[in-house]
Amino acid sequence: MIKIYDTLTRTLKDFVPINENLVTMYVCGPTVYNYIHIGNARSAVAFDTIRRYFEYTGFNVNYVSNFTDVDDKIIKAAAKAGISPKKLSDRFIAAFIEDTKQLGIKPATKHPRVMDYMAEIIVFIKELVAKGFAYEAQGDVYFRVRKSPNYGRLANKTLEDLEVGASGRIDSEMALKEDPLDFALWKAAKPGEVSWDSPWGLGRPGWHIECSVMATEILGATIDIHGGGADLEFPHHTNEIAQSEAKTGQPFANYWMHNGFVNVDNEKMSKSLGNFITVHDLLKTVDGQVLRFFLATQHYRKPINFTDKALHDAQINLKYLKNTVQQPFTGHAPQGEIEEFIFEFRAAMDEDFNAPNGITVIYDFAKWINSGHYTANAKKELEKMLAVFGIAFQEEELDARVEALIAERQAAREQKDFARADQIRDHLAAQGIRLLDTKDGVRWSRD
Repeated sequence: MIKIYDTLTRTLKDFVPINENLVTMYVCGPTVYNYIHIGNARSAVAFDTIRRYFEYTGFNVNYVSNFTDVDDKIIKAAAKAGISPKKLSDRFIAAFIEDTKQLGIKPATKHPRVMDYMAEIIVFIKELVAKGFAYEAQGDVYFRVRKSPNYGRLANKTLEDLEVGASGRIDSEMALKEDPLDFALWKAAKPGEVSWDSPWGLGRPGWHIECSVMATEILGATIDIHGGGADLEFPHHTNEIAQSEAKTGQPFANYWMHNGFVNVDNEKMSKSLGNFITVHDLLKTVDGQVLRFFLATQHYRKPINFTDKALHDAQINLKYLKNTVQQPFTGHAPQGEIEEFIFEFRAAMDEDFNAPNGITVIYDFAKWINSGHYTANAKKELEKMLAVFGIAFQEEELDARVEALIAERQAAREQKDFARADQIRDHLAAQGIRLLDTKDGVRWSRD
């Protein structure tokens, strides 16, 4: 049985879906005012890998990941570019789709956009106001945090902790709030800003409300899994829980999952340090599959360190697996031996999607294949495991002249003309093609 580390309870829990054989997942997507950075990619890859493993084990997955296309950063960037917020968002949504495609990330079942759910957002907020969980103040609408039981539990924070953090803050928004801890559901429009009409006047949604609305509208009042980066535990996911459960009276998500941060050369990634890396720029020099392999084979909950050496190691390991898969496979190996690898792989991944242990099993499986078990059923199972990590290799055919040289070398060996055989081997090695003589015949790989 799959076990998931649940951030809310800080325990490893057996995964029991709401509906048999169906997993409902909502993963917070990017705010589309720029190209995604390596941290965004880490989250997208991590949850794509989790989704793929559920599918590997036989589940259907309804996977929803949003685009935030209404936000202060978008408004500011659009004004600077001299275009509308929608046009700016469209541009970077297209870039997201292109960049994640190169990373082997499957499109979500649905990618909702905030602008398309404005009517539903307004209805959601109206209901919170009607129930007394929210109030209007000069065109803004705020959520009453103290009416939410166990507020802050997800991020392991108490109201007392939060009060200390809020003390001393003085701004125009604070003056409108009943309580410094309350957060915005709706913001009154400033002059020249994009806005929508509402019962509280022209305005736009706060950041947190959008995900509650889109998740419940598409997946239902309670979903199986809600995921995102560890930085979203507070305030974003904390506020999602408060407002969603206030409206529905039901648990918002049964499992909360958060991926770890990305450091660059052992330092936190930030623009001020000059180590801020966008995937769009990175893909100009790094193969997308190599980057995917590096990100996918780390444990999703742990921080990872992005370095040139780490990418180089991923490239070497990926090449070994590619050379294994692209060998000629014939015959049929005893299924029992292959089942042992399948069992070990599932045991590793069932334990909170332990990718490092899972990829170790794959390496062992590849080593076993390369020891002489080049069989069709072994290849099929290895490719299925690799697909969990978003890795698939296109069939690579040798040039006809190379195939002719390999055949000539084989004939020379049979005639004991080892000088000619060695000459051909060295000639091919100079072209980056390595030959290996096995009991099943000659095998080749590329440097």
